[in-house]
Amino acid sequence: MTHYRSNLRDITFNLFELLDRDAVLGTGPYADLDHETAVAVLEEVEHLASTELAASFADSDRRPPVFDPQTHAVTMPESFKRSYRAYMNAGWFRLELPAELGGQPTPPSLQWSVAELALGANPAVYMYASGPGLGHVIYLNGTQRDRRIAQIMVDRQWGGTMVLTEPDAGSDVGAGRTRAIPQPDGSWHIEGVKRFITSAEHDLTENILHLVLARPYGVEGAGGPGTKGLSLFIVPKYDFDLDTGELTGERNGVFVTGVEKKMGIKVSTTCELTFGIDGVPAKGYLLGDVHNGIAQMFQIIEHARMMVGTKAIATLSTGYLNALEYAKTRVQGPDLAQSADKTAPRVRIISHPDIRRSLMTQKSFVEGMRSLVLYTASIQDRVVLAKQSGTADVGAERLNDLLLPIVKGYGSERSWVLLGTESLQTFGGSGFVADYPLEQYVRDAKIDTLYEGTTAIQGQDLFFRKIIRDRGQALGALSEEIGAFVASGAGNGQLKEERELLQRALDDVGAIIASMVGQLQSSVPGSPSADVRNIYLVGLNTTRLLMVLGDLICGWLLLRSAEIALDALNRDLPEAEKHFYEGKVASARWFARTVLPKISAERVIAEGTDNGVMDLAEMAF
Repeated sequence: MTHYRSNLRDITFNLFELLDRDAVLGTGPYADLDHETAVAVLEEVEHLASTELAASFADSDRRPPVFDPQTHAVTMPESFKRSYRAYMNAGWFRLELPAELGGQPTPPSLQWSVAELALGANPAVYMYASGPGLGHVIYLNGTQRDRRIAQIMVDRQWGGTMVLTEPDAGSDVGAGRTRAIPQPDGSWHIEGVKRFITSAEHDLTENILHLVLARPYGVEGAGGPGTKGLSLFIVPKYDFDLDTGELTGERNGVFVTGVEKKMGIKVSTTCELTFGIDGVPAKGYLLGDVHNGIAQMFQIIEHARMMVGTKAIATLSTGYLNALEYAKTRVQGPDLAQSADKTAPRVRIISHPDIRRSLMTQKSFVEGMRSLVLYTASIQDRVVLAKQSGTADVGAERLNDLLLPIVKGYGSERSWVLLGTESLQTFGGSGFVADYPLEQYVRDAKIDTLYEGTTAIQGQDLFFRKIIRDRGQALGALSEEIGAFVASGAGNGQLKEERELLQRALDDVGAIIASMVGQLQSSVPGSPSADVRNIYLVGLNTTRLLMVLGDLICGWLLLRSAEIALDALNRDLPEAEKHFYEGKVASARWFARTVLPKISAERVIAEGTDNGVMDLAEMAF
């Protein structure tokens, strides 16, 4: 028995009952993919995840990769190599690739359902296996030369990295100083240092291609200040023949000069990369022969942010299911109703009220956030299908943009906190030791709130870019949809109180946004009673907005699920199915009654925000 506990029944509920993904299967680019095939894919991946992927999860944490600073090489643990090879040999990475690159066209909703299973069992396997996926980005943006590189990368299953962060710049990508110098043969030499680069060195593949943001020098119209001056370059670890893909045996001048010692997810190498040392130039190719680096890189970043949110939620799901299993078997203390009776029998801890509170809190958040991920993926289905037909679904594109920082920021923050305060806590002291997987889950999950943009960055992105710059169009459309659900009488009278709580939450979130918009407007010079420092009031509330908007959307999706479950309970069902649907209704009611009312308090805080904390002297902290 491995650590991983999956919930395939809830995944299929979301896909086929809540989100009606049968509507996209068997049509257009997915003509060869029907309901039965999609379910079979999920079942196969679940089996692989629960066995071969999960098998190395603990071992590769206890015996992490070994870095040799003399050779700049990393040796991966053998157990992890077996898990990685099992995933690659099964070919599931091809679900995210187009047919032109040997992939199997698959809607994003199914792709992210598969990803949840792999990420829950062994997140590092999925992350290393994303190399060919970077080949897809090269293919979409590249010249004929680049497309050939992408095909080689997929065929030979090379590793890949996204290389943004620099030691002195951190999340301020536009402050990066790594530079690219053009060469007479059309290539470029990269010079500089990058930090926190995931999967930058390992011995899982024969080659690694780094996609590097750098500032061109000596080229008219390129290389200016800020993010607009950055270009994206393909920099291989080893030189290779562009026709055959065979390695030439020559080491390119990009070397790992350090591997971080980390709190968690230790088998995922996080590296310092140095370009152009010891007299060996780091040769690269400009992607697409255009200086459009930040836009190209954001195609990878958006996928990475979706991945991080999915990973976080997948970990919370298995954490909850492990806690549930423990609560059903651990015997401790009498029933609370018999606590005064010293002779009362000891009961399993799932009988205790506070344990039930904790378990239902975990269950409702897991199910709500799974719905959040797959709802977002269903919007991505619309985007992809429109592109396939030669059109654009602008509404879906806007809504996807709005949802991505919520999936990543809200999903990672809620999951990390709940894993520690509820899932691990269910085990008591046993959760703190390595006999159970929760201590590793907690350590591994913290990074999800940090990489690919911290929670604070996601909150600012949500407000300034996805609401203000979008003029509230996506938010308005989503709010209308939630409002229509409230007004629909969903639940046939059985969800009346919960729908009222959802309406109140919708109103409260709207009021928070209105307050922040007013604060923003009053910070603009020339506006009535303008005070530029009012922008701080917005900054004090962007993370708050991220969290309450996530709660609102999860509450809405849970109540939509409850409506479906109530209808299903009118049918003659097997006992297991009856309990499943009863659990869906219970999750929605619990979330509506215990989470949504807290948004009213957040509204009071947001509307009462002042600059007192900004006026405080640093020494007072």
